[in-house]
Amino acid sequence: MKQAHSNQLRIAFMGTPDFSVPILDVLFNAGHKIVCVYTQPPRSAGRGQGLKKSAVQRRAEELNLKVLTPKNFTQHSEQKVFQNLSLDCAIVAAYGLILPEAILEAPRLGCINVHASLLPRWRGAAPIQRAILAGDSISGVTIMKMDKGLDTGPVLNKETIPIHPNTTGESLHSELSTIGSRLIAETLVKLTNNEIVSVDQAEIGVTYANKLERKEGIINWHNPAIEIERLIRAFTPWPGSWFKFGSERIKIYSAEISLNTGKPGTILDNNLTVACGSQSLRLKRIQRSGKGIMDTSDFLKGFKLPMGTNLINGKI
Repeated sequence: MKQAHSNQLRIAFMGTPDFSVPILDVLFNAGHKIVCVYTQPPRSAGRGQGLKKSAVQRRAEELNLKVLTPKNFTQHSEQKVFQNLSLDCAIVAAYGLILPEAILEAPRLGCINVHASLLPRWRGAAPIQRAILAGDSISGVTIMKMDKGLDTGPVLNKETIPIHPNTTGESLHSELSTIGSRLIAETLVKLTNNEIVSVDQAEIGVTYANKLERKEGIINWHNPAIEIERLIRAFTPWPGSWFKFGSERIKIYSAEISLNTGKPGTILDNNLTVACGSQSLRLKRIQRSGKGIMDTSDFLKGFKLPMGTNLINGKI
């Protein structure tokens, strides 16, 4: 239930995917006046290519909040609509659109971003997956006042969490969304009480998290096992990691590193351990096209990949 709050602010919320929904919820439940929710327009999805609303739009409509879906903010008319909202602040969480200075400067307290990394590391579109891919030992959430650069603004708040050996893109996404929700609520209270001193980002340690592309999920068995295992975890559930064998596209959901070695792509035993550029990977949970996810033992009952098979040249 929405609760009354002594530090109620006039807010526009700007977000698009699942990650952003808990953040919208916590702002709503804290009693802030959410004047408007901005999200990206509905996109074609599924086999029928019907239009699908974003996760944020669906949730905003459930909360009976006003929703706007501009394609961008280059038009003066769109900027004027935003400026006329008379906002205290805008909260931005994985929105996915560039905000021009006219938008950034309109709210009294500016535009505040909930970013899923420890800035300045992993500025950009895919910080969660890039952190796992790189083998980072920590991740976290940064609350930042936005400026015209790409995730370059001063830091208002930050929290760190460990990345474990079994952390996936899905699990880290969930953890950071939860932390971001709590952290933005705390930050707004402190901000309205003048209890926050912003800190400029360091000029060293800057890295960029480029947008994910499906083709990055193709397994290259010549790479070290440790890199492939990180790829599998980082790209679960999307865009996924896979290899092709004949006409089959086989997706990997979990694997563990083995010290066994061999020619890259060669199956080394009857448990589907595959030789990599260094060491090897035992595939644990996999999926054929059009089938459910299953353990390797069940998979091998219906799809023969005997020891000695090479997954690169497709020969048994």
